Amino acid sequence: MSQPAFKTADILVPVTGDMEDWSVIACDQFTSEREYWDRVEERCADKLSTLHMILPEAYLGSVSPLDMAESANAAMRGCLDAGVFETLKDSYVYVERHVSAGVRRGLVGALDLEAYDYSPHSSSPVRASERTVADRLPPRMKIRENAPLELPHIMVLIDDPEKCVVEPLRSRTHAMRRLYDFDLMENGGHITGWQVSGEDAKRVSEAFATMTLRPVQIVIGDGNHSLAAAKELWNRTKASLTPEEAENHPARYALVELNNVYDSGIEFEPIHRVVFGVDPDKLLEFMRQKLEIPDGREIEYCVGGERRGKMRVRGRSFGGMIEMLQSFIEEYVAMSDGGEVDYIHDEESLLRLTCQPGTVGFLLPGMDKSELFSTVISDGVFPKKSFSIGHARDKRYYLECRKIK
Repeated sequence: MSQPAFKTADILVPVTGDMEDWSVIACDQFTSEREYWDRVEERCADKLSTLHMILPEAYLGSVSPLDMAESANAAMRGCLDAGVFETLKDSYVYVERHVSAGVRRGLVGALDLEAYDYSPHSSSPVRASERTVADRLPPRMKIRENAPLELPHIMVLIDDPEKCVVEPLRSRTHAMRRLYDFDLMENGGHITGWQVSGEDAKRVSEAFATMTLRPVQIVIGDGNHSLAAAKELWNRTKASLTPEEAENHPARYALVELNNVYDSGIEFEPIHRVVFGVDPDKLLEFMRQKLEIPDGREIEYCVGGERRGKMRVRGRSFGGMIEMLQSFIEEYVAMSDGGEVDYIHDEESLLRLTCQPGTVGFLLPGMDKSELFSTVISDGVFPKKSFSIGHARDKRYYLECRKIK
């Protein structure tokens, strides 16, 4: 039996009256809609906000990651020096978030990076859900390597059909300290958080310990690449530590939100593909020649925002179908002069983007949540960008922090 890979932490929460300005959405959202981030930037320019401590990926092509990392790290140090945070010693934070599917319940705590391995056929207690793309790690590592703080947008999942870890806290909120209760910006829904400490935290830890009897304790839902970056930096750090120093070093852990895959507020949404800078008709014809079969899995495509069609493509499973499509797109883009691909969460955004000349979008079907753990255990990771937890605006917002130095 392995050790529990999730535990309490010394969690930092801001002492500020305007939490709505403080909390912004995950950095890897709305990457093709820079206007979203421009609105957030205008709103939060002179305010206390996590915006100043992250690197929105929509800006990666126009701003140096090194400059943004230095600015983000300076903002973190400024918050620490100004006494912005209160420390919740040896605690979890129980979170209720109103999202598209209803109320999503989660638990913020520390994940042990020693228990995590993101390689495709890992046998570790904590596993990635999708293939990690090495090229996506450096910007995230740049932010974290000299950072005094971490801000999590990582969501991790447990397979808990009996609902014994997170769900019992619903009936305990009257006895717990409420930490925040506000509306998230940009239509992100309402969020409330309570400190879980003392006997309540002990009960949670004992309930989570039952996960050690399972083949996999945790599967990463969102934030695979941010967690992989934390893992790589921990590997570098521990190389210079004694075993005793490594045992409780703050960089050994990553703050995450843990959710039950069977929570009614958890919905797996497809992540669609948009290919820019190509001849859509030629791409679709080539795709028919390479992938189409009569009894394949159905994919819908869109050109011009209105012209839609369907194609049945190869793939034994949901993940296999995405693998085939992803390999085809990458091969076609590599052959094209100026072609590129982006990953879009919302159908509305995809349809708007396909109105651009030389653009074709692929609308992927959704995945049943019961397929997640069984697929990871039997087949390893899904292809990159296979699914998302909820719509784009349902993604985790930065809120709690933790010292990692």
